[in-house]
Amino acid sequence: MRLKSIFTNSFGILFSRVTGLGRDVLMASALGASVWSDMFFVAFKLPNLFRRIFAEGAFTQAFMPSFVASRQKGVFATAIFLRFLLFLGAFSLLVTLFPEPITKALAWGWEWEQIGLTAPLTAINFWYLDLIFIVSFLATLLQYKEHFATTAMSTALLNIAMIAALLLYMKEDPAIVAYALSIAVVAGGILQVAVHLIAVKQFNLQRILIGGWKYRKQKNVEEEKKHFNKLFLPSIWGNSTPQISAFVDTILATFLISGSVSYLFYANRVFQLPLAVIAIATATALFPAISKAIKNQQEAKAYDNLDKAFWLLAFLLTFSMLGGILLAEPIVWLLFERGKFTEVQTLETVSVLQMYMIGLLPFGLAKLFSLFLYATHRHLKAAKISLYSLITSVTGSLILMQPMGASGLALAGSIGGWVLFVLTVREVGPDRFYAILWTKKLLYLLLATALFALLLLYISGWLTGLIR
Repeated sequence: MRLKSIFTNSFGILFSRVTGLGRDVLMASALGASVWSDMFFVAFKLPNLFRRIFAEGAFTQAFMPSFVASRQKGVFATAIFLRFLLFLGAFSLLVTLFPEPITKALAWGWEWEQIGLTAPLTAINFWYLDLIFIVSFLATLLQYKEHFATTAMSTALLNIAMIAALLLYMKEDPAIVAYALSIAVVAGGILQVAVHLIAVKQFNLQRILIGGWKYRKQKNVEEEKKHFNKLFLPSIWGNSTPQISAFVDTILATFLISGSVSYLFYANRVFQLPLAVIAIATATALFPAISKAIKNQQEAKAYDNLDKAFWLLAFLLTFSMLGGILLAEPIVWLLFERGKFTEVQTLETVSVLQMYMIGLLPFGLAKLFSLFLYATHRHLKAAKISLYSLITSVTGSLILMQPMGASGLALAGSIGGWVLFVLTVREVGPDRFYAILWTKKLLYLLLATALFALLLLYISGWLTGLIR
């Protein structure tokens, strides 16, 4: 099951997420859950959304199968790279010149005065989108060579740049802190590009790009580009339900009490840690191997990987889900409650985190099963499933946001995650899922879950008594 690749990827992502939590701890201390923290998170939301879409699947899941099947890999890769880079560069320039409309689209509930203060932050942060596309493109080439460590570790460079900015400016006026963080985002993107270029040089992958540029007018890859186009847009939808749902939730949270955007951000950061370290790391490590196995008509090998990976994720995600729900208050207290982040803000974030955690298991398992849809070029099916999930999430958010506030938005996202999982399994094949599920391992999982829940209840009561 390529455990070495999974472990390498998991360790890199864990290091990146730990530095991300360190960054958020400092940010909570410097800004709390305030107007300026809301403004920075809104400005950072769109490039961060695209980072998750590109870096955690959509581009790779469309590009990898096309690149594997391509007969002119260098020319094809160069053509796709130049097309995306030119489009994103023009888009970023447009946002730099006219940042207010895109900021208003992110925060419908804000007055224009607050939009005007946030717009310059949006213009700065948006350039991270161009840099992260370059990173994602180079990362896919490295994944083709089954090298994952550079990409997994590189996100830490973004966090380190932001931590440096916070250490230098956290005692300054909140406006200065927000601008320093925005500039640090771009600096972190430049560092990520640099380390990927070094890794590409080490694997001699630059020859593919140089050859692609050299022979771009002599080789015809129009059919391959058309095939990629058919896969890419559905792949965006099929891979991005949690991100788009969180994006919509940010917009809806601007209509709620002040601090709601920040509660969602901090809780989602904790939720993303086990999702990334366990589910995304496993899926990323397995995808190149599964794509090659299915292309070479070795389906038995591919599904054997699915069986083993399913039980690995089932145990780890279930335990993480229970830990996140039952230990939510000690976790949030430990990470964030200091400086301007108060006990009241901790309790608000706790309720949001618990609702997010309900969706950890389905989102993680859906990530695993969706690999087979993308490897067999069923991107459109994955997109339709994701659309149904997104409709469920948004509808639930509109219903639950008034009675439950930010917690209702998080719960609606989790409900959408369960819809995503059920429909993905149905498309991959219920018979295959039941064959994996109905074994003695299911009994072991249920028994271990019950015992672990009792242990966590005791630990939670003890810790809460200590901190309160």
